Parts: sequence; C-alpha cells; structure tokens
Amino acid sequence: MATTDQPSSPYRGLSQAEAAARLAEAGPNELHKPRTRSLAAIMAGALREPMFALLLAASALYLMLGDLGEGLFLTAGACVSIGLVVFQEARSEKALAALRSLAEPYARVVRDGAEQRIPARDLAPGDLILIGEGDRAPADAVLVHGDVLSMDESVLTGESAPVDKTPAPSAQAADPEASTLFAGALVVRGQGAAEVVATGPRTALGRIGASLAAISEEPTPLQKASARLVGFMGVAAVAISVLLVVIYGVMRHDWVAGVLAGVTLAISLIPEEFPMVLAVFLALGGWRLARHKVLVRRSAAIEALGGATVLCVDKTGTLTENRMRVARLWADGAERALREDGAAAGALVRAAVLASAVRSVDPMDRAVFELSAEAGVAGPSDGEAPTRTWPLRPERLAVVQAWRSGGGEIAAAKGAPETIFSLCRLPQDEVARLREVLEAMAAEGLRVLAVADCFRQGVFPDEPEAAVFAFRGFVGFQDPVRQDVPAALDEARGAGISVAMITGDYPATAREIARQAGIDGDAGVLTGDEVAAMSPQALSEAVERTRIFARIRPEQKLKLVEAFKAAGEVVVMTGDGVNDAPALQAAHIGIAMGQRGTDVAREAADLVLLDDSFASIVGGVRLGRRIFSNLRRALTYITAIHVPIAGLALTPILMGLPPMLAPMHVVLLELVIDPVCSLVFETEPSESDAMKRRPRSARESLFGRPQVAMAAIQGLAIFAAILGLYVWALGVAPLLEARAVAFAALVMSILVLAFADAASLSVSIFDRRHVIFWGIAAAAASIVSLALFVPAFEDVFEISTPSTPLLGLSVAVALAAGGWVRIYRRLRERAAAR
Repeated sequence: MATTDQPSSPYRGLSQAEAAARLAEAGPNELHKPRTRSLAAIMAGALREPMFALLLAASALYLMLGDLGEGLFLTAGACVSIGLVVFQEARSEKALAALRSLAEPYARVVRDGAEQRIPARDLAPGDLILIGEGDRAPADAVLVHGDVLSMDESVLTGESAPVDKTPAPSAQAADPEASTLFAGALVVRGQGAAEVVATGPRTALGRIGASLAAISEEPTPLQKASARLVGFMGVAAVAISVLLVVIYGVMRHDWVAGVLAGVTLAISLIPEEFPMVLAVFLALGGWRLARHKVLVRRSAAIEALGGATVLCVDKTGTLTENRMRVARLWADGAERALREDGAAAGALVRAAVLASAVRSVDPMDRAVFELSAEAGVAGPSDGEAPTRTWPLRPERLAVVQAWRSGGGEIAAAKGAPETIFSLCRLPQDEVARLREVLEAMAAEGLRVLAVADCFRQGVFPDEPEAAVFAFRGFVGFQDPVRQDVPAALDEARGAGISVAMITGDYPATAREIARQAGIDGDAGVLTGDEVAAMSPQALSEAVERTRIFARIRPEQKLKLVEAFKAAGEVVVMTGDGVNDAPALQAAHIGIAMGQRGTDVAREAADLVLLDDSFASIVGGVRLGRRIFSNLRRALTYITAIHVPIAGLALTPILMGLPPMLAPMHVVLLELVIDPVCSLVFETEPSESDAMKRRPRSARESLFGRPQVAMAAIQGLAIFAAILGLYVWALGVAPLLEARAVAFAALVMSILVLAFADAASLSVSIFDRRHVIFWGIAAAAASIVSLALFVPAFEDVFEISTPSTPLLGLSVAVALAAGGWVRIYRRLRERAAAR
C-alpha cells in the first residue's frame, strides 16, 4: 500500500491522485477476469458441429476419389461456413462483453471530499465508501461512521443470521469481528461510511477462492428445446441418409455415388442454424436493449418482454424525475415561506435536518439539506454523527435519529404523517384538522412528510415509541413528472398494455401524479390497508379495474403481483429496495432500478433499468416485440428452406431421376442461408404497427405448430415449384442445363423468401436498412453467375450454361415460389386493419 497520510476527516476520503496510485499498486478490485471465449475456442466449438464434420468428410471423400476441383470447393465452402459462424459467435461475445461492463457493480465513494459513483473494480485500499441497506460490500472495509449495521455474511460463512457491525474510531482501532465489513456481505439494515482495507483477491472472499458472478448466461427454455430438436433431427438425418445409401447402392449399384448422396441429404437435413441463430439473437438482443437503457440479466426475459400486458411501476424516479425539492412548509397552524426566519419554520427545518442521514442517496434528505443551507438553519457540525438511528420499518414508517444536545439527547423523526401523529400522541380532533391540511398539500401532487422532535435529559429510550414527540409540521416535496412519460404511456396504451402506478405516497398525491402522467384513475385509489384486508380472489377482481395503488408497503407488492397473475396478466414489476425482491422474482419480468436500486433488487430482477425511466421500459417492450417477431420469422425461415433442400436431394433419386443436388450445391446454399438468417432477420426494424397490436397470449409459443405449419407450406411451395421445373427441364434440355436452371431457381427462391418474410412492409425495398440483404444477394448472385457462365466452375458444380429463355423461366419460378409470402403478409395486414 502506498505510504500516504490517512484523510484527516472521515468525509474527505482519498484524493484522485492518491487513489490512482494505490489502485496501480494493489490492482483492480476483482476476484477474476470475466470468462470470455477466445477466437480459437470459438473456432474449436464450430468445428465440433455435425454440419462441418459432414462437410469435411465429403471433402475428404471427393479428394480421395481424385475429383480435386470438387474436393477443393467443398473444403473452401466448409472454411467459409466456419468463418461465418465464427464471425457471428465473435459478434455475440463482443455483445456479451459490453453487457458485462454495464452489469459491473458500482460503489459510492468519497474522494476529494465529494461523493462519486465509480465501478467497484476501481476501488483502492484507503477509499472511503458509503454503504446502505440493500448494498453488498464491494471490498473488505472497516466501518468508521454511521449506524450499527446489520450484515448478512452467509456468502462467506454460510450462516444466515445477520451480524451487527459497530463503527470504529478508525481503521487502526477497529475490532476485526465487530467493525469489519467483508466483501460480498449484504447490508440488511442501516447505513454508514467504511474505509477499504483489502481489495480483490486479498479480501476474505478472494482468499477462499469464491468467484464473482458477472452475467450468467443460462440456456433459455427455447435454447434447450432447439438443442433437443437439432439432436433429434441429427439422429433422424443420419438414419435416413444411411437408408438412402443402401437404396442407392442396391438400385443403381453405385455405392460411392450413394455415399455422396447420403452425405448431401444429411447436410441438407440438419438445421444447424437453430442454435447459432438463437445465440446471436439473444446476445445481440440483449445488446440492443442495453443501448435503450435496459440491461438484460436473464436471456429468457427477452422472449417474454414483448408479451407484457401490465406494467407495475414505481412513481418516484420512474414516472417522476426523482429530483426532489422542498416546495411547501407548514408549521404552527400556517403555511410558511421557505426561507422564513421565524421560530416555527426554523424549528421545522432543523428537526427535518436532524432526521435526515448526513450522507444519503435519498433525494428528500438532500432536498432538506439544500433548504437548510439556503435558509441559514444550522445542522450537525462537520464530523458530528447521531448517537443512534432507528431506520424505516414496515411497522414504523419514519426515520428517527438521536443526537447529543446539552445534558441530554434530542431525537428527530421524519416520515409518514400517521406515524408521526402516533409518536406525538396527538388527540383525534387535532389529527382530523391536520389531515385536512395534508389532503390539501397532497392534492397539489406534493409528497408530504411530517416532522417531530423530542428532547430528553439523560439517555433517550431504546425505542422512540417510549417518548412523546412534539409535532413540528409538514414538509411538502415536489418531484415533477418526467417529460417523456405521457407520450410513453400513450404508446403503451396503444399497444394494449395497461400501466399501474404503485407508490408509498399519500392517496391524494398518488391521484394527482397519476393525472399528470395520464394514468387512468376512474376506478379510484386502492391503499395498502385495503390490499392487506382483501382476500386473494377479491384483490384479483379489484386489480382488473384499479390502476393507482397508494400507501403500498414493499412486501405488499408481492400480493399485487400474484393478484395480477391470477387475473391472467403478464406482469412487469419494477422495484429498487430489499423488500421488493420477492415481487421482482414472482413477476413474469422483474425490473430493478439501476441508479437507485439495491444490489438485492438487481440480483432478483430479470432486467435492470439503467436510467430508471418509464420511457425506457416502454422502449424495451417495443424492442422486445421486434426481437420476438424477427426471431420467430428467422426460425420459420430456417425450417422452411430445409424442406426443399432435403426434398430435392432425396426425391429425384426415389423417382429414378438423376440427382439434382450434390454436396457442393448444398454448401453454396448454406453460404447463403447462414448470413441471411442471422444477419438479415436480426437487423430488420420493427413493423410500423408493432406497438398497435395487443400483446400476444402468454401461452403462445415462439415456435409452435402455427409456425411449423407455415414453414412447411413455404418450404413445400418452393419444393414443388423447383421439382416441377427440374422434371420439365429434363425433358427439354440436357441434364447439366436442367440442373443449372433448377439450382439457380432454388438459390433465388431462397433469397426471395427471405426478403418476402423478413423485410418490413412499411419500408421501401430499396431502403438503406435493407443494405445487408442486398449485399448478401449480390454475393450469392455473383457466385451463381460464376457457376453458370465460367467453365471451370461449371465442371465443379456439374452444370452448364442454360439458354436465356430457361434462365428467364428460372427467375419467374423463383419469384412465384418465394414471393407469394409477401403478398400474403400484405393481405393479412389489411385484414387486421379492418
């Protein structure tokens, strides 16, 4: 560790230069480098695919038979195919690396006397970190200031019982058992400042070899299902191919040609694109969502996001700017000016300051300190700390802090008015009068907190309820609705998605904010007490019409999630606190707040909102629908094109006709198919009406029977058209010309089908967003032209240049075989519009 003086004040922290020097000496605060696949590992994985094993086997067979040109072409085709897969996998790895950097844990640190939010890996020994309820300790540190923290050290010890940690005067004077916060331990209750003493592998967690979780990419249900499908079809392909070899050898007495035909059929049957396309879509889908400020922690959420029917959102920071300022003061029976010098206003502001954490992320605490500085109301002196703190609890919705004062202690309380009324033992008639004031302030959309204090000679009681507080007044905070919320709400409403606002605010405040945002409040407001009193069935019926929920405690969010689910909704739930974790896990999609959310909430959530904005949630739904739609079309396309390829590899042989497809033909088709399904479909923009459709049913599969049926129809249409063209051409032209005409038509029909099925109906076919498709089409056209018109390539592909009329017929057949899908989509869109 660098030999530099310790900071003179617990609020000063290290300087930037000092922190940089210590970080360079100690190294980054991480237990291990994120696991990434190298280019060599990606290539090795690609070579293990059955498709490429078959290609290499066919190449070796052709080379051994002495057909050098065909063998070299197959080898080159296999290399290009592997290159395409490696390119896509590397692209996915890059996207995942970007997601890991976004998911990197952050820490609040004090440097040069100013609070900063930095990546946890940049922490250095000696840094002063701020930590609070719901956070995980980012490094081993000694608690030097703040509350007595209750820590869950189960990640280290396996014991689930919380352990109390007491602030020490300094790191040197700390009791290791009583004051040390271990990396990975969770703050269950309290907040404070701690000095980092060990980072990275030198922490207790690092010494026992525990690994730090980055982004864990578990296979999604769809990936598992596709793996089973590919495995099944692979076994079936081998079995059918072996049968074909036997039939070919017995019927034609040409076992070598039979083996080549069997290899061709096997290559055409295996849908090896399935796992690649899923990996690419999920990785790039997560990357695209992250660009829209939505970080994906679990890939399965991408599949579900577009089907959301109810968005349950917090008010503060999601619908509003979370930029609190004190807008009203009410004390001693009247409204007071914010900078009034009177005793009543001064006592109210001072009590509010004493009830606020000195270094807090709570915007209301910060607003109180800003007001006290502007009004000239003295707060705690620098370095002074409360003697005790009673944090917010479900049974006591107020924060109470005790401070030394003269010969005794003064306790200040700030929180829900009903809690403060109880602490003050106010008579009912006084409470009724204060409620009228409260209702008037709340009706303006203000978030209102009540404030009280109590001075006691000697030691203050162990529990605030044992003392009688003096009521000081109300503080009204204004948190404006985000400017983009009304438009985002309109878009959600047009997409058939209902928005429910859940807040801990007073009902009148909630109603006014809902009105400003545009949330339907016709059914009134449901309060937390009413939610608690309802049976599950009654609540399920109530949530079908109610969209404003006020005075909701965090643990009641779970009950609301279950009620929405019982009503048949696909629920998105947002949350930021420790107690929100059960609701986030129970929801179909849990979204944690990235800026103000706790580590516990982020760990429980499927998605993390990087900017805490409601508009980002709606944007995520829009992008989720796009990803779902494009992925579905890609999987349908893959299935469809394997039908004509496999059929055209098998049927002519069974009909006693010359084979139409050889391995090099299938290889060329794969060179067209792979980039089309993973590049063209993935980059297609959303349909213009994507957010005007109702959400899909929760029971609707991404790739179910309707998609299989559509793929079969598309594939059979191309198969029938090309087979008919091939059979007809055999009667009017030599074999090599007939094969050339049919093969060219097959390549073009596959491209036409891709464009007809993937390209947005609302975008011109020549729009720059289709540049990838046209690039692939141009490359395919160039290769097919070489095969048709260059003698050397003609020999490799066993085709010859057809006549112009035959080529024209080939183009017409291709347009008809694949283009009808575009017409069908257009007609279906018009029918839906009616």
